[in-house]
Amino acid sequence: MKYDQIPDTLFVKNRKKFMTRMLPKSLAVFNSNDVYPISADSTMPFQQHRDIFYLSGADQEETILVLFPDALDKKHREVLFVRETNAHIAVWEGAKLTKEKATEVSGIGTIYWLSDFDKVFFDLMTEANTIYLNTNEHYRQAVETQTREDRFIQECKRKFPAHNVAKSNSILQHIRGVKEPEEIDLMQKACNITEKGFRRVLDFVQPGVWEYEIEAELLHEFVRNRSKGFAYTPIVASGNNANVLHYIENNQQCKDGELILMDVAAEYANYSSDLTRTVPVNGRFDERQKAVYEAVLRVKKEATQMLVPGTIWAEYHKEVGKVMTSELLGLNLLDKADVQNEDKNWPAYKKYFMHGTSHHIGLDTHDYGELKTPMKANMVFTVEPGIYIPEEKMGVRLEDDVVIQENGKPFNLMRNIPIELEEIESLMAK
Repeated sequence: MKYDQIPDTLFVKNRKKFMTRMLPKSLAVFNSNDVYPISADSTMPFQQHRDIFYLSGADQEETILVLFPDALDKKHREVLFVRETNAHIAVWEGAKLTKEKATEVSGIGTIYWLSDFDKVFFDLMTEANTIYLNTNEHYRQAVETQTREDRFIQECKRKFPAHNVAKSNSILQHIRGVKEPEEIDLMQKACNITEKGFRRVLDFVQPGVWEYEIEAELLHEFVRNRSKGFAYTPIVASGNNANVLHYIENNQQCKDGELILMDVAAEYANYSSDLTRTVPVNGRFDERQKAVYEAVLRVKKEATQMLVPGTIWAEYHKEVGKVMTSELLGLNLLDKADVQNEDKNWPAYKKYFMHGTSHHIGLDTHDYGELKTPMKANMVFTVEPGIYIPEEKMGVRLEDDVVIQENGKPFNLMRNIPIELEEIESLMAK
């Protein structure tokens, strides 16, 4: 891995938080992701399942974690199974986790080779009444591919039909949403790498460059700073492309007079950052662009102040909608009649700002975290309002990542990344 090794104390704390919420005489199982094939002998780059990483720090395929707080043998209360390595594997694929290294990374004392899993797991299941299965219940998930976790769940239910089944996801949604200090530090590193990439492209952008060239500049800076690369598929959208919310083609030339919306950020140690900035291709905003940009920035600043303990996510979005409505009236994009006659299920402002303002961020860009209960300190949210005007071939979105504080305003992990209009113009003029 490119990143520095994370202290195992983080994963020890995470496991403890999970296990204290488990039922008596229950165990939980977490599987790594598959290495996904493309065709022939080609594969996608491996990405670890975030839940097993969160609980163990093991960043390797063919890995299984078992948590069993009430195991009769104390050594089986936390068990990690890893793929057995040998000299042949080391030559062809590089170093893999040894048993000693697996303990060093995870803080787990009992490490078995994966080939021992069926035997050990059967023995542990004879002591357990309930098994926690790890299903994907994220509110945005739409996964059709069968995962290694899915296959395990099917096989487990077949082999152990008499056991009670519980959900890991509800516990993970609760504990993963509130970040430990070590996690916030890792996210800060991801944001710092993102800052370097953004400052690099401010020197690069000018009329005539291509969107994919900007993407390449960003990737260069991210990787040279020990990131695997993009935290999510990058959006580099010039002109009217900015009005396609998930525009990822990045294949058009940037023209004089246009704005370019860049929703692109780095990961570090599997932790995401999520940045959006909108800048003028020629380095200078015209008057209309300035007005829209400043309106979005005002909404962002007001929305950020609302992210405090006790805030309810759904109510927060309603309040942000009121602020956005006022700004759209000021820009003459809406009039009073539009607002008076609006459909309450799709308010008038949604014509120009149709997505949400904030989501949890952490190990996933759209991270686990409770949304129906009051916000808590050390939750990390994006703040990303936007105004999209297809008829003017212009879209502006601005986004930072902020940590909710016990008291006071949120802490902005992207506080050092230029966002004020004058600073953007000044840096691009250099």
